[in-house]
Amino acid sequence: MTVPRRRHRGWLAVATVAAASLIGGLTTAAPAAADRGGPSRTMDLQLLAVNDLHGNLEPPQGSSGNITEIGPDGAPKSTPAGGVEYLATQLKAARAKNPNSLTVAAGDMIGASPLLSGLFHDEPTIEALNGLGLDVSSVGNHEFDEGRAELLRMQNGGCHPTEGCYKPGSRFGGADFEYLAANVVDERTGLPIMAPISIKYVNGAWVAFIGMTLEGTPDIVTAEGVKGLRFKDEVETANRYAKLLKLLGIKSIVVLLHEGGMPAGNVYNYDCNAGGSLGLSGPVVDIAKNLDPEIDAVVTGHTHQSYVCSIPDPKGQPRLVTSGASFGRLYTEINLTYDKRTRDIVRTKVTGANHVVRRDVAKDPAMTSVITEWNKLAAPVANRHVGWIAGRIDGRGSTAPESPMGDLIADAQLEATAAPDKGGAQLAFMNPGGIRSDFAYEGPEGDGIVTYAEAFTVQPFTNMMVTQTMTGQAILDVLAQQVTGANAAGPRWLQVSEGFTYTVDRAQTGAAKIVPGSVKLHGRPIDPATTYRVSVNEFLAGGGDGFPALATGTDKLVGGSDLDAVLAYLGAHSSASAPLPVPAADRITFTG
Repeated sequence: MTVPRRRHRGWLAVATVAAASLIGGLTTAAPAAADRGGPSRTMDLQLLAVNDLHGNLEPPQGSSGNITEIGPDGAPKSTPAGGVEYLATQLKAARAKNPNSLTVAAGDMIGASPLLSGLFHDEPTIEALNGLGLDVSSVGNHEFDEGRAELLRMQNGGCHPTEGCYKPGSRFGGADFEYLAANVVDERTGLPIMAPISIKYVNGAWVAFIGMTLEGTPDIVTAEGVKGLRFKDEVETANRYAKLLKLLGIKSIVVLLHEGGMPAGNVYNYDCNAGGSLGLSGPVVDIAKNLDPEIDAVVTGHTHQSYVCSIPDPKGQPRLVTSGASFGRLYTEINLTYDKRTRDIVRTKVTGANHVVRRDVAKDPAMTSVITEWNKLAAPVANRHVGWIAGRIDGRGSTAPESPMGDLIADAQLEATAAPDKGGAQLAFMNPGGIRSDFAYEGPEGDGIVTYAEAFTVQPFTNMMVTQTMTGQAILDVLAQQVTGANAAGPRWLQVSEGFTYTVDRAQTGAAKIVPGSVKLHGRPIDPATTYRVSVNEFLAGGGDGFPALATGTDKLVGGSDLDAVLAYLGAHSSASAPLPVPAADRITFTG
């Protein structure tokens, strides 16, 4: 599929030209026609927003391909959702209601992607986003999975530096839309590595976007991915650019922020302002409360939750804050009223709603073409059978702290690193955020068959395994860090390998939740003074996800990738006649 290219100039040059033209044009503008009894003083603007697509071009598999909503009987029900062929159709239908429309995104559109996109370093997703008509997106933490240079290639184009061009005779053209990174600066120069703002002109209205990722991105991305970069405070950054935009005469401002919250309800259209109180928690709440009052709406992501909330700005005025779940299962429609005389959004008239990307509409042929073309290139790798399972194995879709997929991955990593020449591991930890999907039992290739594409979708990062020596005390510290420090606001339960057990008392607080004496390896209590060999992926080995104790290990041996570990485990423990049983997920006991 050929998409018209849009050339990008350096953002500093664009900003300079824009500033000069806007200051000159806006300060000398004639009074609005409405003042002389002409056309309407206001106009309607539409924003269509998505977030956290993560390269899910095809309908996501397992529970990741469903959205929870209230059924006709008033009870929650799970509805199949997602797939860019359906998303494109519904975005076109939404735009047909209002020609003054922009399509925006709040980051993590690429990274941690299924094989169809990840095998080709997310070129297919950029191509699809061009076809979807995306106008502008903030970066997210996963845009940095492969580092700054690869992110800039996604924006500017060019074939992969080591793998070359994937389509014969065709050079990757990059994104037609703008990636914004206002709070990501080069440590050496102090300047943003990409455009910080984008100013759009829509039929007489000037609308500005400030794009940011979460300040804590270095805590959840490998050190190599963020090398040489500094991530600045979200509120401080947005307010600084909002002041600049006001100097330019632009008062209609939207923040695209890859940071989010957790709604109190679990249905996609939960009313988080019901009863006059805010049913939303998490970092985005304090951020929204402190953003400059000139900012008119905040489109968020990162937590993969769905919400459309009103959160008061510093002047007490209502301001819309939205998030559209993940994997292309929802899109958010935001309707704005633009006052031509004041050149500002009428805040009291801002409305928003999330819409399910249902699969009962016609597929968009252009998106079908994109998927078909890349699937042909991926097929020789993707369709290979790598294992057999006796039932569905939930990972991302598990509602319990310990998941069957978490057990499987931890066991695979332990087995891959247990031999003396492979590291001599005695136990393994796996971070839950690295488990990206489930193993669905049913599939077009046959029930119970796991393909390479499915395994890749679950483990797309190809992190290298690191086996290191840790004291028993350091292991106990790791368990405590699940509920303290960076994880105090919300527990992050590591998945553990077979033979490692412990108990969590939910009635306690902080580190006391880990019941003393319950932490055992093959039935023997962990001795704080004894050393153990522990296997983790390289992200955790660097202290990622708020586990600094894992960075204290010594005598480190780097092995194969986490994906290779899972593939080897499936090959060794499953066959068509003896499929792998669903793990019991019974290693961590929760009481209280």
